[in-house]
Amino acid sequence: MSQLFGYSLDRKKSKGSAKGPSFVHKDNDDAAQPIAAGGHFGQYVDLGDSANKSSDVDLIGRYRAMSLHPEADAAINDIVNEAIAGDLDDHPVDIELSNLKVSDAIKTRIREEFDNVLSLLDFDRKAYDIFRRWYIDGRLFYHKMINPDNPKEGITELRYIDPRKIKKVIEYDKPKDRISPADPQVNVLIPKAVEYYIYAPKGLRGYENNGIKIAPDAVAFAHSGQLDMQRNCVLSHLHKAIKALNQLRMIEDSLVIYRLSRAPERRIFYIDVGNLPKQKAEQYLREVMSRYRNKLVYNADTGEIRDDKKFMSMLEDFWLPRREGGRGTEITTLPGGQNLGELEDVKYFQKKLYRALNVPESRLESDSTFNVGRSAEITRDEVKFQKFVVRLRKKFSDLFNDLMKTQLVLKGVCTLEEWDDIKEHIQYDFIADNYFSELKEQEIMNARMALLQQMDPFAGRYFSLEYMRRHILKQPETLFNDMTKQMEKEISEGKCMDPMAMPAMEAAQMEMSLQPPEPDPAEQGIDDADYKKGNI
Repeated sequence: MSQLFGYSLDRKKSKGSAKGPSFVHKDNDDAAQPIAAGGHFGQYVDLGDSANKSSDVDLIGRYRAMSLHPEADAAINDIVNEAIAGDLDDHPVDIELSNLKVSDAIKTRIREEFDNVLSLLDFDRKAYDIFRRWYIDGRLFYHKMINPDNPKEGITELRYIDPRKIKKVIEYDKPKDRISPADPQVNVLIPKAVEYYIYAPKGLRGYENNGIKIAPDAVAFAHSGQLDMQRNCVLSHLHKAIKALNQLRMIEDSLVIYRLSRAPERRIFYIDVGNLPKQKAEQYLREVMSRYRNKLVYNADTGEIRDDKKFMSMLEDFWLPRREGGRGTEITTLPGGQNLGELEDVKYFQKKLYRALNVPESRLESDSTFNVGRSAEITRDEVKFQKFVVRLRKKFSDLFNDLMKTQLVLKGVCTLEEWDDIKEHIQYDFIADNYFSELKEQEIMNARMALLQQMDPFAGRYFSLEYMRRHILKQPETLFNDMTKQMEKEISEGKCMDPMAMPAMEAAQMEMSLQPPEPDPAEQGIDDADYKKGNI
């Protein structure tokens, strides 16, 4: 096996951890291409052919061409704008560690390294472009560069890799008892030899493995999660909209041709040629045509109007000869198209395109608005769209997981084995500016506060305050700690009352309210001045 370019994060070798052979392949959700080992120049990678299937290069090119269509671009912008929302004060995404059972010092280190990862990606400024690129191509590659002299510095730079130039490969060992290489799809009892990426600067085309072999840990990879199991390739979310977009294009093109050809009114000239023979009649007809027809031609490229007879315009009239015995010379008019204003078929395919991209059809209408009211007024399509955006964020977060794994392992915050446990409890919180989601959160908060008010008399008896804040109000750990510090500060500064002292104060007020009121001196016939002096 040749030396791979880059670096690898090695796991600790422990006794008794070896796994026996299996009769099924490990589920590779990254659509890696399995090949059989056969030396440096003996193996090939099947990158697709035009007869049977499209390669990743062709699919990516098609996806990028689709994104240039106005309707598809508008739908993509809606999706990316919902997924990546940011304001001037906060990052578009933050890390959530409330479910992670580690010390506060390690959590602080993890948050610091996540900020470093965002800085390496320049995520505050390029978040929209990165997510849009991932959504259109269906995959995203970055080269994780480190300092080979000092790997503990972590990742020093991230460089984008064109997905048309890189492919992941799983190379299996060739069995010793067979001369010909085994089919890795059939003989699955062969142990896996190595995984690597093939990078070709000029693009991956053909079958020859002529690229650079790169170690898998040196490349960050995130894909859409849409896999074609038959062709073993990653698909973009735009894939299911290919047919709808092509249909929309054909409808629009045919509509333009129909309107250009049927929009103008044409005239029919019936020319009386009498008893002239055929040749003389045709010559006479041409003379009349050259005399009366419109010889001006409009050039759409330059905007000029020229007198050029060699050009035939779409407004060309019809000249027909008529023999003696007819009605003589006559001019009639052919009407233009009658249904030129109907766009129902175009609107249908536009809605079909939006449905294929999981975007609500109501967003097609430029004047469509939503009522500012309760969440009951939110349409079902908007709720489904919000869930779709959440799924996209989850899959995109694989990029952060990959980069965080490399960063934490290199800097010694955790090992690879510890990372397998840590990553299950790490969540990424994206900023949401969807008004529908805001309305929903307001109603949820109102319901939580109502429940909290009902549980308040039982606080300290059946429920702890921390339980009520974490499980009823659903406060994450960072918010919980920040709110606790802020409340302690405000109590010490006298801005608000200590909630623990409020029951005693309420009891004192209740006791004072139960005492009988002092008698009014005027009602008892006592002089007010003597009463104030204390003589009475």
